[in-house]
Amino acid sequence: MAIFQSYQLAICGSPIFSFRLSAIPHPLSSIPAFSIKALSPLFLSHQPSSFFLSPHCFPCSSFGAVHDSLSHQSSSSVLFPHSSSLCLSPDLNSSFVSPRSSPLSSCCSSSGAVDFLSHQPSSLFLSPQSGSSSSGAGRFLCLGGRRSSGSMASPLGSRNAKGVVTSGHLRHVESMATLPSGAGKISHLNAVILGESLASEEDDLVFPSQEFTSQALVSSPEQYMSMYKRSIEDPAGFWSDIASKFYWEVKWGEKVFSENMDIRKGTVNIEWFKGGRTNICYNALDRHIQAGNGGQIAIYWEGNEPGQDGNLTYSQLLEKVCQLANYLRDIGVRKGDAVAIYLPMLAELPIAMLACARIGAVHSVVFAGFSAESLAQRIIDCKPKVIITCNAVRRGSKIIYLKDIVDSALVESSKNGTSVDVCLTCENQSAMNRESTKWQEGRDFWWQDIIPKYSTVSTIEWVDAEDPLFLLYTSGSTGKPKGVLHTTGGYMIYTATTFKYAFDYKPTDIYWCTADCGWITGHSYVTYGPLLNGATVVVYEGAPNYPDSGRCWDIVDKYKVTIFYTAPTLIRSLMRDGDEFVTRYSRKSLRVLGSVGEPINPSAWRWFYNVIGGARSPISDTWWQTETGGFMITPLPGAWPQKPGSATFPFFGVQPVIVDEKGTEIEGECSGYLCVKNSWPGAFRTLYGDHERYETTYFKPFPGYYFTGDGCSRDKDGYHWLTGRVDDVINVSGHRIGTAEVESALVSHPKCAEAAVVGVEHEVKGQGLYAFVTLVEGEPYSEELRKSLVLAVRNQIGAFAAPDKVHWAPGLPKTRSGKIMRRILRKIASRQLDELGDTSTLADPGVVEQLIALNDC
Repeated sequence: MAIFQSYQLAICGSPIFSFRLSAIPHPLSSIPAFSIKALSPLFLSHQPSSFFLSPHCFPCSSFGAVHDSLSHQSSSSVLFPHSSSLCLSPDLNSSFVSPRSSPLSSCCSSSGAVDFLSHQPSSLFLSPQSGSSSSGAGRFLCLGGRRSSGSMASPLGSRNAKGVVTSGHLRHVESMATLPSGAGKISHLNAVILGESLASEEDDLVFPSQEFTSQALVSSPEQYMSMYKRSIEDPAGFWSDIASKFYWEVKWGEKVFSENMDIRKGTVNIEWFKGGRTNICYNALDRHIQAGNGGQIAIYWEGNEPGQDGNLTYSQLLEKVCQLANYLRDIGVRKGDAVAIYLPMLAELPIAMLACARIGAVHSVVFAGFSAESLAQRIIDCKPKVIITCNAVRRGSKIIYLKDIVDSALVESSKNGTSVDVCLTCENQSAMNRESTKWQEGRDFWWQDIIPKYSTVSTIEWVDAEDPLFLLYTSGSTGKPKGVLHTTGGYMIYTATTFKYAFDYKPTDIYWCTADCGWITGHSYVTYGPLLNGATVVVYEGAPNYPDSGRCWDIVDKYKVTIFYTAPTLIRSLMRDGDEFVTRYSRKSLRVLGSVGEPINPSAWRWFYNVIGGARSPISDTWWQTETGGFMITPLPGAWPQKPGSATFPFFGVQPVIVDEKGTEIEGECSGYLCVKNSWPGAFRTLYGDHERYETTYFKPFPGYYFTGDGCSRDKDGYHWLTGRVDDVINVSGHRIGTAEVESALVSHPKCAEAAVVGVEHEVKGQGLYAFVTLVEGEPYSEELRKSLVLAVRNQIGAFAAPDKVHWAPGLPKTRSGKIMRRILRKIASRQLDELGDTSTLADPGVVEQLIALNDC
């Protein structure tokens, strides 16, 4: 079925104006989509800003006021109770709906409208011409019982181009005003339904298909609101019901949670399920095997080189986890001890994480790309008893010698009083043989020589829900890395639940998250969240564009991936390389897409949706942080329409608020600082060894709230739009400008593939905008293009947001996970080239020299 069906309104066969109606046959279909064009200037002296539909013959209980897409007037729209007539008002200031008992009384305020609708129409029917979008091409909507030539419609339905009878174009849905955070009506004109490509940049609502919605875990706003309301009003009952579905050796006490998030009332403290004893490894592996699913594939591993692959069933994975757990116990690792893990994306990485969890050890995964200095800092802080690494990894055509980095880090940490006695090293033969690996006898041991000798059965260390699970270090531009500490019980329940609902997980799904386990996404949504749900996970060792930019889609087709979760930076990078690398592959297995890491600009969202997903797959554009443990604001596929670039609404149990500089909550449509009130199970509990910094950083700025450090806008429909880190908000001549907004405007330019904006000192404006721009492949640099990019920002945002400098960028400095290192960009923009700091974590350190070379171009 086509998305839009075109109509004309006619009196006695004379067309008055045409419009397009979106025929959306699912529970959200009462939010219609219109495009209007006046055909009779005598009747309509200007385009109407609103008119009302109340089907006379159609079975429906609600309908929406809709706005003219051509009008520049701002007008609100609401959903009205059932009425039985069609009322059109050309008066821009009129917004009425006729009562059921008197279809036309008080309907219109202008004489023209009264003259036009002076009686109740004797017949009303919609006769669509499917797929038509031009005025004059559609069939007629007639009043007064007269039908236009060729119309075959009946009052109860219509036939589309395929001859299928459709009905109920304006089916009932509960007002979106029931959604949290002041979400109101959806008054937008243009909409699409999954299964059809987005028509243009103007289309700003994307609806799930009826087929998707009918099978979704959360299939309507009403269902979501029922669950969300309970999660807020009865968090103890809501989360304990979910937690009861997991295995607990000992159940928690009467108090499900306790919290103090107000620093004025004492020490900040958050606890969930305290007193309950469980084990996350048991719940992620043993539980599924005991349910008879041991033969299911747990991990598909894909190597850097095409053709290198392997897989592990749940039973096989458990055996390998138990062998490593037994070894760790044998060398003296006990509950509460730290284990450092410096591994690439081999299957051994999630195995090592699960083995630590099985014996109650606290794992600290360090991204295998951090420098020796960065690794040493983390070793010194957490003092691990053992470090697990591999000799080298091949990423794309580049070899990274990880063991050499570990050796240097251990020398550095030893100088600072922290020695590590055991370095367990996995031989990665695809990158380096063991004969070429530097070795220290008595400290270094080969994984392949030792681990297979241990028993494949290992006892469980039952831990308290509030016992530590892992440390994950986040680093700012300066200062000591922050060791974010997550505990076991709440994190387990929260990651499992967010994974299940945000991706609408089904047992038949094949899931692939492109993130590295060195980051929180790899913890929550490569290892723990998926395995807790018994999912099959793809783990990929290599680069997403190796040997070419079609590798991701080759992997999707190979494993029939149904859920694909990645970062906006990767999406934009692949956009730049062109559609041909995508379209050569089928990708028909894809069911749900996901985005993580930073706000995704609408143009990248649309490309992701149109090209990658073939306009079939909803996008879970998730917002969350290392500190939150799991998704906080995210679409639930099938539950409500999406807006490209918006994270939409809060997950269950999450109460986001937007506050001003004084910490006052702002209601309705607004922009400000994003905070969260009240705790949620996945929240981190402290910064390791520095609770004072924990309180000062996250709870002191706005007492009583968790301060995310992010800016956020909420539109009139209640949708949340993340604007980036607050320190990425630039004050230009008194205007607070979010860098994400400027970047989105730049990327909307057809010749711009990617952009990153930072602030620099400006002698007149205080701060200026400095834009690093990567062009579409093959596009030459020119002054004309530079001016065109600036003009794009001026047109979309305003002159005050125009970049002061456009710096050509062949590439941007990114980590392997796709995060742009803005710290480096700020130093380049400010010409502080001697303060660039550590660039070893970059996927391509050579990009920095390229940017410096283009400084004056």
